Amino acid sequence: MQKKEIKNIGLRVSPEIHKKLQYIARYEGRTINGQAYYLILSCIRDFEKEHGPITEDDLK
Repeated sequence: MQKKEIKNIGLRVSPEIHKKLQYIARYEGRTINGQAYYLILSCIRDFEKEHGPITEDDLK
């Protein structure tokens, strides 16, 4: 079994944004981390839909 590499990012938000994100995450049955990850993936999908897939060459 191959171990999955996970990168950790810190995200600073105001208390108001934190409370609102927590509310939305709870409403959708996710943790705040899960909600943030969902939103990041959604952003990537939208970007690639408009601009095409991001390739390994693009990431260099």
